[in-house]
Amino acid sequence: MQGVEHYENFPVASWWCPPRYRAPIAAIYHYARTADDLADEGDAPAAQRLADLAEYRADVLQAVCGGAARPSCRWPQVMAPLARQVAEHRLPLAPLLDLLDAFEQDVRHTADGIRYPDLTALLDYCRRSANPVGRLLLHLYRVDSPDALRQSDAICSALQLVNFWQDLSVDLPRGRHYLPLDALRRHGVAATDLRPGRPAPHAAAMVRELVQHARALMQQGAPLALRLPGRAGWELRLVVQGGLRVLDRIEAQGCRTWEHRPTLRTRDALPLLWRALWMRPGPGPTPAPTGPTESR
Repeated sequence: MQGVEHYENFPVASWWCPPRYRAPIAAIYHYARTADDLADEGDAPAAQRLADLAEYRADVLQAVCGGAARPSCRWPQVMAPLARQVAEHRLPLAPLLDLLDAFEQDVRHTADGIRYPDLTALLDYCRRSANPVGRLLLHLYRVDSPDALRQSDAICSALQLVNFWQDLSVDLPRGRHYLPLDALRRHGVAATDLRPGRPAPHAAAMVRELVQHARALMQQGAPLALRLPGRAGWELRLVVQGGLRVLDRIEAQGCRTWEHRPTLRTRDALPLLWRALWMRPGPGPTPAPTGPTESR
């Protein structure tokens, strides 16, 4: 799904990814990454960002529907591989355009200071900012059952929410956050209270509530990782467990992510593999009762 630091919401052609899917996944990744950077990176004003995204959309439509990039295309290194993979794998266009809708919404919300009123509205944003990637991957894997699509959506939305609650210390100073207004009101918290070293006695409870919601959403989708065969299934197991591990880290630091951004490190690899190995069918992933010590 992030010098520019990126937090990825989906696997990027890792070793676990089946080799035949690496080219289309890489093409989807570079398409989404480039558009996200247009929306989020640098110092361009909102009007310029929206104009760039509109041009990007026109280039996508031309490359995918017209069969070749425009001569004036600014992103041929993105559009040409994407067009090839769309044609070869018959990737649907709608999820690709949904991602652009979400990036444009981000620009407008940031420029106008718009906040999400509740989790329902935030999940509608995730429906376009994160869920399309999972659906594109399922299309590659030729999985299209309603249950699989719902579980994929749950995993992708959960990963997006994990990113939001993990990144408060990064987003708040930039004037952007995704904290639902009803959660802020319910816990008596103002966004201006969320500063390093500043007492915010109710803010941790609010973040904990949001973390628990993200965890439940991830567990709803987790059984999909056991349904996908081979490397694809193992890739998704690790994605699910990575998201849950970040939530563990948030809780381990008292849910005060406006002070410090928790991250996964090399030492997390063994616990993640162990948890992925012991995932079982059911409402969510169940780690083995014993195993390698997991230091937080």
